[in-house]
Amino acid sequence: MNISEIFGFVFGYIAHNPFVFLFLAIAIGYPLGKVSIKGISLGSTAGTLVAGVAIALTAFSVYGLKIEEPGLVSDIFLMMFMYAIGMKVGPQFFSGLARGGLDFVVIGLIVVFSNFLIVYFGAKLLDLAPGYAAGIISGSYTVTAVMGVAQSAISSGAFKAPAGMTLDQVSANIAAGYAISYILSSVFIILLIKYLPAMFGVDPVKAGKDAEAEFGVGDDIEALPSTNGFSNIGVLPLDIRAYKVEHQELVGQSIESLFQRFPHTAILKVVRGNDVFDASDNPKLQLGDVIGIRGDYHVLIDDAAFVGEEVDEPRARNVDIEVADIHLGKSDFSGKSINEISEKVGFGVYIKALFRQGHQLPVTGQAVVEVGDVLRVAGSDWCVQQVAKKLNSTPIVESTLTETFYLALSLLIGYICGHFSVTLGGIPFALGTSAGCMLTGIIFSFLRTRNPTFGGPMSEGARSFLQDIGLSLFVAVLAATVGPKILASFQGIVVIKIAALGLTAALVPPLLAWIYGLYFRKMNPAILAGACAGGRNSTPAMKGAQDVCQSDMPAVGYPVPYALTSMIVLVLGYLTMVI
Repeated sequence: MNISEIFGFVFGYIAHNPFVFLFLAIAIGYPLGKVSIKGISLGSTAGTLVAGVAIALTAFSVYGLKIEEPGLVSDIFLMMFMYAIGMKVGPQFFSGLARGGLDFVVIGLIVVFSNFLIVYFGAKLLDLAPGYAAGIISGSYTVTAVMGVAQSAISSGAFKAPAGMTLDQVSANIAAGYAISYILSSVFIILLIKYLPAMFGVDPVKAGKDAEAEFGVGDDIEALPSTNGFSNIGVLPLDIRAYKVEHQELVGQSIESLFQRFPHTAILKVVRGNDVFDASDNPKLQLGDVIGIRGDYHVLIDDAAFVGEEVDEPRARNVDIEVADIHLGKSDFSGKSINEISEKVGFGVYIKALFRQGHQLPVTGQAVVEVGDVLRVAGSDWCVQQVAKKLNSTPIVESTLTETFYLALSLLIGYICGHFSVTLGGIPFALGTSAGCMLTGIIFSFLRTRNPTFGGPMSEGARSFLQDIGLSLFVAVLAATVGPKILASFQGIVVIKIAALGLTAALVPPLLAWIYGLYFRKMNPAILAGACAGGRNSTPAMKGAQDVCQSDMPAVGYPVPYALTSMIVLVLGYLTMVI
């Protein structure tokens, strides 16, 4: 066989085995997306789209083969992707709206609606065919999911192709508008956000330092309950030290009885010769025992004289420490202060954080806890269990329900809700199955941050994989569909029109938001830069702002506009197709 025959066999095999095409596009697209030229790369999603289009286009134009992908595959994986996005932005969306203030909300609205208006009317002014506008919104906003809702408008029948134009050609226009504007927008939004302060005569480093002083960088900010990073132990002001029991007064005392006398320290291990007892065994002490005591460092120093000589006994200090969230049920301790709870419930655990309705409260001795609050504690497993039992709750250290349950329930509810349609002015409006799945993900995530017993933390690795594989497979299916048609979308000067409109829609909206925040609201420029990056859904742009400000503070302004616009831009992308 010659080279031509070999390639003909390969493309024929791919065309008759659509799943081979899907994973081949991803396998090529991921490393392609990581290729960096002067710090600029496509990203995995755009890389998969480019690889998939190249394979499908070659198969069709050279060998006359069309790769048919089951539509069900696209629908399922798009809904999985949208659910994963909802799980990510849910805690930010609700708690962030309340915590971030009106300015962050307004910035997000300025960016997302000005982007929509620029693209919608720009596409009409430039006489672009149907589909381009939705693709340009998706690309200029670097939110690939907009292509998904635009495609759902086509598949659901909400969009009707004009005479002389096929639905496949409209889909190809969406992909073409996305591909061109995405690449340009990804690059130039980073440059814009990074150099906005200098363009307006602002010292970004000073702005970063001012923001740190204003927000109190020294304060401990904990991850919300049931979100990634909640179980990080971090640096604790506690220590475990080993002492030899040398005082007769301790002999015969049980571990629990001693805790009642010394609530700020806890005996976690007892070493007696070759035997090692855990606190859960509740042994009674004997002379010569070596005990491992955990507590505040200064308390341990003070107690040393009472217990006995400090010794080097690793077995007494070999205690595994875990972090758990405890959702307070109805108990005698509701309405009590942290000091009162520590005196009677502490068991040597350290209270890392206190949350109420998704907001972190300062942990002070006078802070009062109420039913429904979430306490984050660090300690040995047995100690954490004892604290939770007294607080009429269960410690959450990992997801208590399989994520498959939530995924299935979310896709079920989201699909049903997304199918409901309302006709206004002769135009059918529906949430769409993909947006419905995102909304259920947001709601589930929101509930889990308020009460970890609703499911506990979702593994960020699992969520990230679900997001990546869902979007990649959806894009690969889209590439197979539009590949043979995409050349027709690049005829004439349409490429120049897409590039010009895409760049305008990507850069003008955050510039308008910057002017609003800087001149009308007098916001800190470092925080404002992060908010503008969030409004534009560009994490790399936010990181660029952090680099130029030499501070992490731009991240403070990022979540609220990001979470708000992540949902609104999907609605606007859908509207672009149906109105």
